[in-house]
Amino acid sequence: MNRKIFNTTVLSAALVVALGACRQEGAAPPVADAAAATTPAVQAEPAKPAIAVASGTYKLDPAHTMVLAQWSHLGFSNPTANFGDTSGTITWDAANPTASKVEVTIPLSGLRSFSDDFNKHLSSADFFDVAKFPEASFKSTSVTAAGTNKYTVVGDLTIKNITKPVTLDVTVNGAGEHPMAKLQAVGFDATGTVKRSDYGLDMAAPMVSDEVKLRITTEAMIEATADTAAPAAAEAEAK
Repeated sequence: MNRKIFNTTVLSAALVVALGACRQEGAAPPVADAAAATTPAVQAEPAKPAIAVASGTYKLDPAHTMVLAQWSHLGFSNPTANFGDTSGTITWDAANPTASKVEVTIPLSGLRSFSDDFNKHLSSADFFDVAKFPEASFKSTSVTAAGTNKYTVVGDLTIKNITKPVTLDVTVNGAGEHPMAKLQAVGFDATGTVKRSDYGLDMAAPMVSDEVKLRITTEAMIEATADTAAPAAAEAEAK
């Protein structure tokens, strides 16, 4: 075969192969685009609406209020204790929620660790010394908005006559007319952390964690007055 013809043939074949490769490379992006087009778009969660809480002084419902404390025991378990029978008030300012206030009294006789023996130990002088210091208390010093239905509440926590500041992250769960009492009600959850050694409760620390996590849930209701009690009573009689 003439060498010139042979070289031309080889060159033409190489050119064809190269063009084919270019076409394949150029075709790849549309395949990816097609795959992307068939992938469903991730829908963002709709923003939660702000919960409207009526102004007034709400009384805590001890039957639906829990103040749970949790700690690490030697790194093996995470026990909890509940401070029950809590009482207090939430004074809510709907026009300016950051002006709202919280005052809570916690009778330490309501402390329950879910173990009778440990209840006695917690009540002893080793820990809360309930005979000498029967109550703990919390009084807010500031309320700051932290997003929709969320607030940061700073306050003074007093245990064994020792007062230290504590910060709580608070969420408004719901608000409106209580379906049974026919009075305005509101519910909150809150979380926070305290160091028990700040209050003279440092036995076995740090083997038993000094840091204690708080998890609070509560319902509160505006107290009935002559104006609110009469319609509720009339409705109850009608039923």
